Amino acid sequence: MTTMETYSCTVTSTACSADALQRERQGYRDMLRKDILRTWTLLPGGKLKRAVGCFRSPGVHAVAVLRFGQWLKEKHILVRSLLTPLYLYLHHRVVTKWGIDLARSARIGEGCYIGHFGGIIVGGAVEIGHNVSLSQGVTIGVWGKGATRGSPTVGDNVYIAPGAKVFGKIRVGD
Repeated sequence: MTTMETYSCTVTSTACSADALQRERQGYRDMLRKDILRTWTLLPGGKLKRAVGCFRSPGVHAVAVLRFGQWLKEKHILVRSLLTPLYLYLHHRVVTKWGIDLARSARIGEGCYIGHFGGIIVGGAVEIGHNVSLSQGVTIGVWGKGATRGSPTVGDNVYIAPGAKVFGKIRVGD
């Protein structure tokens, strides 16, 4: 069972095992590691240049804050009450500095790569698969009313090009 499947399982079903829940909780750290590793492999140059590139990357900042927020949602109320102000501050910094707004309730698979900053918005009910690349000016969110209301599901290994807008209860395949 992959981390994304585990996450979906715990959100939509109470029949998941305690083992799956434990894998999910450990999964945020592993997902962040794979997000950073994907950025690392896509950057040119030697080890030092790649390390600096990852450290400076707006996409890595945004995904790190996302994974922190997702991890925080699973913690005890005391931990959440102490660390939520930090999360809110970091999320606000990413949104205002880089123009990247990733809702922590969005289910984004490991290996998320954001190559450029500016105008990237991912809504809360969106599901995005593994190894997805998001470019600048991308908006993915909810659309419709009543039975037509819904958010998109994006498959694995998808590149969403600059300026793309994806709305509604649709599925973008692998």
